[in-house]
Amino acid sequence: MAIDATARVADGARIAEGVEIGPYCLVGPQVEFKSGVRLIGHVSVTGVTAVGEGTVVYPFASLGTPPQSANYRGGPTRLVIGARCEVREAVTMNTGTEDGGGLTSVGERCLFMVGAHVGHDCVVGNDITLANNVVLGGHVSVGDHSFLGGHCAVHQFVRIGEGVMLAGMAAAREDVIPFGYGLGTAAALVGLNIVGLRRRGATKEQIHKLRRAYRGLFLSKRLFADSVEAVAVEFAGDPLVEKVVAFIRAGGKRSLMRPSPEQPAGDTDDYAS
Repeated sequence: MAIDATARVADGARIAEGVEIGPYCLVGPQVEFKSGVRLIGHVSVTGVTAVGEGTVVYPFASLGTPPQSANYRGGPTRLVIGARCEVREAVTMNTGTEDGGGLTSVGERCLFMVGAHVGHDCVVGNDITLANNVVLGGHVSVGDHSFLGGHCAVHQFVRIGEGVMLAGMAAAREDVIPFGYGLGTAAALVGLNIVGLRRRGATKEQIHKLRRAYRGLFLSKRLFADSVEAVAVEFAGDPLVEKVVAFIRAGGKRSLMRPSPEQPAGDTDDYAS
């Protein structure tokens, strides 16, 4: 354990072996750092906050501050950050609210670029990338292996499925299906995140099935509910399509993002990722 002489670590903080706390950091009394955590310098970690093994936090990040919610009543809500994350400069993450379950949760191996914000009660999965200045409103969920481009803004209660790509400057007001690709300032679906699928080892056959399922769901003239049932039957047993169907059936507080006639059709084979 190495703590710079200019850092302030409150009594009660639980600091594991191998932790490095750099110059001018502030660590609150209810903070827990697992082994190998590194605070580069000028970092504030407060509240009931746990940071996982090997996570690195860069200057001017602020973690564990109270939620930006008028309904928060001062309770001991929490922020949990998983192992081997990289939290870059000026990132902010808030604890949860009493009414939202009391927990803001971040998974493992995530990258939060400069100025990204994770709001109260968010659930962020594993292997997520939030590019510069991405904003997650309260109660947002982000599935594993998703990538949100620079300056994206995600409305509260939106669900971002597994393996999603949101292009830079997108404003996501609706739920995004797993493996979907959203584009535009008022984001709409324009296809699938094919680049992400290939990087994760999806086969050509799996991608072709997903593309057919996408067309069956969103480009059919049937009622959407009928399209969902037809796709579920046609692609029964396909694990990727089943994830999409399960996500749609689960529903949420926001409507589902769909293609817009004002947006060109395509996927990440056709647009820069």
